[in-house]
Amino acid sequence: MKKTVFIIATALAVACTSCFSTGMGTSTANTGYGNNGLGSILGSVLGSVLFGGMTFDQSSLLGNWNYNAPSAAFTTEQTLTKAGGINALNNITAQLAPSYNTIGINKKNTFFNFARDNKFNAQVNGIPFNGTYAYNPQNGEITLKTASESIKGNVTKTQNGMGLMFDSKQMTNLLQKEGKVTDKQAVTAVSTLAKSTDGARVGFELTK
Repeated sequence: MKKTVFIIATALAVACTSCFSTGMGTSTANTGYGNNGLGSILGSVLGSVLFGGMTFDQSSLLGNWNYNAPSAAFTTEQTLTKAGGINALNNITAQLAPSYNTIGINKKNTFFNFARDNKFNAQVNGIPFNGTYAYNPQNGEITLKTASESIKGNVTKTQNGMGLMFDSKQMTNLLQKEGKVTDKQAVTAVSTLAKSTDGARVGFELTK
């Protein structure tokens, strides 16, 4: 609980610094918070940190989660702060969007369904795959085991639902091996974003 409070305080400090440095009149464009004020900032903070952030218990993970938007996070509050806070996350997600559009990922063809018996089925880019999963609610780590590979990622709470995030290598495997994405340039662009900043992870925001 103390660590979560510290994360929120740290992100708020970064956000407020950004507001004053860019001018209140332009804070919406530069931070992505819109006119929702503190609620939106706190909502962004929920999914900004993987280790030490807010995770789901096993039962809350269950069900069908549909793709909503690109998502990014940092491994710890230290890497988040070092990278530039919420602004850094906004920049990464903004750059992810065109690559996802090029690949063809959208709300109709990408989802993840987690069952109580530790089985899952999913679609990425309209390509179905399934297998079993192992989930650690203590730190949000998740492993998706398919017929051909094991993909390790992280789950975290976001303002709208759940963030499912991966490092560069795991995201590349997910897109190419499971999603059958043939546009190597778009996949490389996504992978590069995950490697562009220390501790960064990229993936999907999912909603029920």
